[in-house]
Amino acid sequence: MSHRPGRLVDIGDTSLFVVEVGGSFGHPILIFHGGPGEDHHEFGDYLDPLANRGYRLILADLRAQGHSEKAPVETWTLAKMAEDVGSLGRALGLDRYAALGHSYGSFVVLQHAVDFPGEAAQTIVSSGIPSARFLADVQRNLDAFEPLELRALVADSWARETTIQTAEEFDQLSLDQMPFHFADPLDPRIEEYERRTAGAVRSPEVLRHFAAQEYGGIDVEGRLGEIIEPVLVLAGRHYRVCSVEAAEAMAKGISDAELVVFGDSGHMTFVEQNDEYLDAVDDFLRRNR
Repeated sequence: MSHRPGRLVDIGDTSLFVVEVGGSFGHPILIFHGGPGEDHHEFGDYLDPLANRGYRLILADLRAQGHSEKAPVETWTLAKMAEDVGSLGRALGLDRYAALGHSYGSFVVLQHAVDFPGEAAQTIVSSGIPSARFLADVQRNLDAFEPLELRALVADSWARETTIQTAEEFDQLSLDQMPFHFADPLDPRIEEYERRTAGAVRSPEVLRHFAAQEYGGIDVEGRLGEIIEPVLVLAGRHYRVCSVEAAEAMAKGISDAELVVFGDSGHMTFVEQNDEYLDAVDDFLRRNR
């Protein structure tokens, strides 16, 4: 998984690293990872079956993350990363494309849909929120999180985000937080997920930068009506960070939106209910092509 060939794509003021899966004639999906500070390895090979269904998957490392160029720190903003979505589409010569973002990547594609309506033909918001106010539940959910030893581990890992220095520390942090992101904190698939996503180049300086400022401060709840393309909102019923209420608020605020809630998933919907996730994406894109 760690040795997929990729390339740098010049988007103007910097270059983004992309890995492509599937034929060049399929409907392109620009895919953006979470973090901030993770890279395209977050998706492992979990989305690859979409390539067999006729899609061209373009997994990108966000600005200054993964193997992308280290753009200047003043450009590390949610607004700039949202702008990068369209810049990447143009740099690749794509007329029409879908934009899919998971976790922090969902903030990026949602911001893009608001700031540049219709630039993406379809937008898929996976485990996201329209406003930082929805993060208020996190502490309450952590206070109730069992088993107890994992609660301490997760709480401690969050506290470290603002001071993190090395990629090794970031790797450990991701490991420590994973049980919180699955509906079942003891899910045996967590180990499999770690294996299938090995090789990530994590960027501690990017996480540190965003952890100090509400992770880029997503706040588009009042602007959802500006989005003109069809939007698919994907959420896990048991997600402890971004509530289903946040997903419902997005679906309600966007004029052409569909909501799919995965009943047996937490944050890692594309892992926990992989078949259903792939079907939902495929079905939505087929109907809205």
